[in-house]
Amino acid sequence: MPEMGTPARTGHVDTFCADNLPPRELWPVTDWTGVPELAYPARLNCAAELLDRMVESGNGDRLVFRSEGGAWTYRGLLETANRIAHVLAEDHGVLPGNRVLLRGPNNPMMAACWFGILKAGGVVVCTMPLLRERELRYLADKAEIRLALTDVRFADECSAAFQTHAHGQQRKDARVVHFNSDAHDSLEPMMRRKPATFRNCDTAADDIAIIAFTSGTTGEGKGTMHSHRDIMAITDCFPRYVLKPTAEDIFCGSPPLAFTYALGGLLLFPMRFGACSLLLEQATPPNLIRAIAEHRPTICFTAPTAYRAMTAMVSEHDVSSLRKCVSAGETLPLTVFEGWRSATGISIIDGIGATEMLHIFISSPEDELRPGSTGKVVPGYQAKVVGDDGNDVSDGSIGRLAVRGPTGCRYLGNVERQREYVRDGWNLTGDSYKRDAAGYFWYQARTDDMIISGGYNIGGPEVENVLLEHPAVLECGVIGEPHDERGHIVKAVIVLRPGHDGNAALVKELQDFVKARIAPYKYPRAVEFVDALPRTNTGKLQRYRLRESAG
Repeated sequence: MPEMGTPARTGHVDTFCADNLPPRELWPVTDWTGVPELAYPARLNCAAELLDRMVESGNGDRLVFRSEGGAWTYRGLLETANRIAHVLAEDHGVLPGNRVLLRGPNNPMMAACWFGILKAGGVVVCTMPLLRERELRYLADKAEIRLALTDVRFADECSAAFQTHAHGQQRKDARVVHFNSDAHDSLEPMMRRKPATFRNCDTAADDIAIIAFTSGTTGEGKGTMHSHRDIMAITDCFPRYVLKPTAEDIFCGSPPLAFTYALGGLLLFPMRFGACSLLLEQATPPNLIRAIAEHRPTICFTAPTAYRAMTAMVSEHDVSSLRKCVSAGETLPLTVFEGWRSATGISIIDGIGATEMLHIFISSPEDELRPGSTGKVVPGYQAKVVGDDGNDVSDGSIGRLAVRGPTGCRYLGNVERQREYVRDGWNLTGDSYKRDAAGYFWYQARTDDMIISGGYNIGGPEVENVLLEHPAVLECGVIGEPHDERGHIVKAVIVLRPGHDGNAALVKELQDFVKARIAPYKYPRAVEFVDALPRTNTGKLQRYRLRESAG
């Protein structure tokens, strides 16, 4: 399968992204001929395609967002994004190709900033509001970010992170701008002085639009780079051929927009079809199911953990407006599928995606579901199961999942990891699967040390690194322990320094210690104190032995 097309002239002045792409020979094979909608022009700005074109086609008065703060139309979003683009380019000197960090909960201004950055030619680095100062500082250093747009309520740690680099040196020309605020130096007052029209940056389809960071298994997230073409491709594959929404749908869900799962499901997919999205800042299962009953959305994107929790609440809330439900982020247990179907009559559409691939590439429509299976390959993609030697295994045999299509993995400045993820042009996702004779894929397990808990990806070594900073901890190993409600929970197995007692008080102290330094959902819900950790002769921690003891 050949690479398609010839790269067009870049629209970026700042060449950081191009300079930090892996060598071309390490890229996965990409194919844009799988479905006709993927034939995009060489010059492409995805913000213009998703937003400007919708208004130009006569849909400016349609609702694009509902939220607790009110409703936005497509025209209102376009004008706000245009004003933001003016502020970025004129007041803050953002040049095409500059990275801009974006931080906040799911709300319309967060989305407007996302589009404003792309209109100005910037590259969006969207982060979860739960990330702490040290995590934000790492992202800012890795992507060489000098400007952050942050919801004022989540600004403190972002401001602290932008004061210094990880090694302690002061940052130069770093700025943090607040939104959802009327302070004189915030985004909203600046926007009001700007025109509602903006000439979009003339980006190439292959120019990078976003850098999405994974939750890495090596202790620090890896930046994955996706182009304007990639953004459009995911809107024309899974939603068009599997989900099949209409302009009358209202989307809702729980994941933050910093997750590519939510970026597609709560922003890009509805907008591609002229639909509306209900953006919830606090989308815990109780809040989500109450919002479904109140706002009457028709399509829901969340994780199995949330469906399990909401199943027990269905009798107290009217969820009859829902017609389709999507699950991703972790494997969908059959008991959750059956429980939700019994309670609502809706068969959950399961799917697997990856930050490296941007969105879902295996899934099936409701009328083709096989409960317990992830589904078939999404049109536009190819997938297979391979052995350790890279050769295809027979149907029914367990192996590593390999996939390729219009999107693919390109790590930011990480050639070593790129060589591991991409082999012979195929993306190896780190999942063990088997395929049946009918082409359905059945999830078996993760092949790396990633912990998937409640829909969140958590790198065990990252938690280990924080625990090792505590004066009581000599050694530790962090693994996922099976859990009925969350799929897995984070478990820390710890060797204490002499003079410390492994009691309940220390457990709570260590948990609070982790919560204060990295995102709270990463803290170890289970802690075990041991005399020694299992290691190889060369001293490498044998996490598989810890997992075996955890069941």
